[in-house]
Amino acid sequence: ENAWILGMAALDEHQLKDSIQLKLVETGEYDRLKEALRQRLIDSGWRDQLKTYAMDVIKNKGDAQLSTEQLTQEIMPHGRDTVPDDVKAFLLTSIRRFVEEQQ
Repeated sequence: ENAWILGMAALDEHQLKDSIQLKLVETGEYDRLKEALRQRLIDSGWRDQLKTYAMDVIKNKGDAQLSTEQLTQEIMPHGRDTVPDDVKAFLLTSIRRFVEEQQ
């Protein structure tokens, strides 16, 4: 485990993210965090707000046929921008704690 942490110091940002994500997946922590994030987004009302936003995008496009990919491109920036700060903080704190525990 210490070798993993020491090796992280030499990685660039992209490699660091990949390394942390791989360790999260290997330990099962990724799935636990994903479920906790999903629940927090539901509890905060973010999910319902994003659904409403998506429906508005579809209505505003009128007769234009939107593919799933086009709809995703339309709503993703809004979705990211509207994640509540406390949910972002929870996720960041959880990942930091995980990395520290791997030392």
